[in-house]
Amino acid sequence: MIELELVGVRVELPQNQPIVLLKETTGERFLPIWIGAVEATSIAFALQGVETARPMTHDLIIDVLGALTVTVERVVVTELRDGTFYAEIIMTGPTGETVVSSRPSDAIAVAVRAGVPVFADEDVLDEASILIDDADESETEVEKFKEFLDTVTPEDFAP
Repeated sequence: MIELELVGVRVELPQNQPIVLLKETTGERFLPIWIGAVEATSIAFALQGVETARPMTHDLIIDVLGALTVTVERVVVTELRDGTFYAEIIMTGPTGETVVSSRPSDAIAVAVRAGVPVFADEDVLDEASILIDDADESETEVEKFKEFLDTVTPEDFAP
């Protein structure tokens, strides 16, 4: 397993398709995962610390787990099969460790709220990651994502 850092969420034009971008913490590979608009908004809100009047679904998940004394430990992007990414949320609680299958977008939204690391299986990175050879270009892309996060609104993800 390779630890990843969440670079951000953006809308890929011209299709208006949201993507979440992850990067190896000790390497140069990036892992882009196309996600839904609702999950993109949820992740962006969590990254920006946006408080909503009522809990969003991923906030509710964290609240329910907390009420059950279950702690999210990490999430792992486990597989890429037929163009679809798969993930798991690993938790511990009164009965020990529990692993729940999840879409990566939901797992990442939960991880951001729980403040836990995101990992990917080496095979997933080998198959789906992109490499930006030029370090300056890489930094520029990361800065673009950070600028996007500073200006994103829920309307940016509207269909």
